[in-house]
Amino acid sequence: MPETLIILQARTSSSRLPNKVLMPILGKPMLAQQIDRLSTITTPHKLIVATSSQTSDDAIEQLCQQLNVHCFRGSLDDVLARYYQAAMAFDYNKTTKNIVRLTGDCPLIDSEIIDKVIELFIQRKVDYCSNCAPATLPDGLDVEVFTLSALEKAYQLAQKPSEREHVTPFIRNNPKLFKVANYTHQPDLSQYRWTVDQAEDFDLVTKIYQALYPDNADFKLADIVKLIKQQPELAKINQHIIRNEGLIKSELADQPIKSMMQEK
Repeated sequence: MPETLIILQARTSSSRLPNKVLMPILGKPMLAQQIDRLSTITTPHKLIVATSSQTSDDAIEQLCQQLNVHCFRGSLDDVLARYYQAAMAFDYNKTTKNIVRLTGDCPLIDSEIIDKVIELFIQRKVDYCSNCAPATLPDGLDVEVFTLSALEKAYQLAQKPSEREHVTPFIRNNPKLFKVANYTHQPDLSQYRWTVDQAEDFDLVTKIYQALYPDNADFKLADIVKLIKQQPELAKINQHIIRNEGLIKSELADQPIKSMMQEK
């Protein structure tokens, strides 16, 4: 099996909840909790945390050193470039063919879901596979897998702000250039929000950890769903927040560029 490179992007300069990836959950930084959950992935892989070169993200590099996790530092805003350069920098033997994209604001990520998306990606022999186009899992369990060649093509051709900031929109926006697949989960659980962008999100995630972690540090999707069904008030904590709000804002910023291209 070709080696899989998992690139986990993280930064402290979030406009909506600054320093969120280092906020403590049960005494441990949120990013460290997420990295722990990735340790049970069964697919052979290596892990890189890709953060920015800004001094504000020195603490992320220091945390990675403590956890013995590779850390790459690159552009703050051009995350696509950061991903591509991270892949190039750490592909020592030039054996990496598959890239997994994860974000550091998803401390409830499920390693079994990651393995399933990777498996589908390999079975279907596609350039890109995700579980979020369309989404049938909670926001916060998003997984994207793509070939190194697809990442390189996106890096070379993508121009829109949203395509540079969010890494994969160029691939999804150009179906003629890439063969894609999507992992679908039954039942549809996309109504839940388990990512962390706002204070309410962090409150919910903390309550889930407090309820499940002490008895089972590697709690899974089914355990969280069971908890929320037992305590439905949990889901109400952040249900008012729009999914993919950051991407939506970036796509709105694309409009002036689109108008300029049409005028030409």
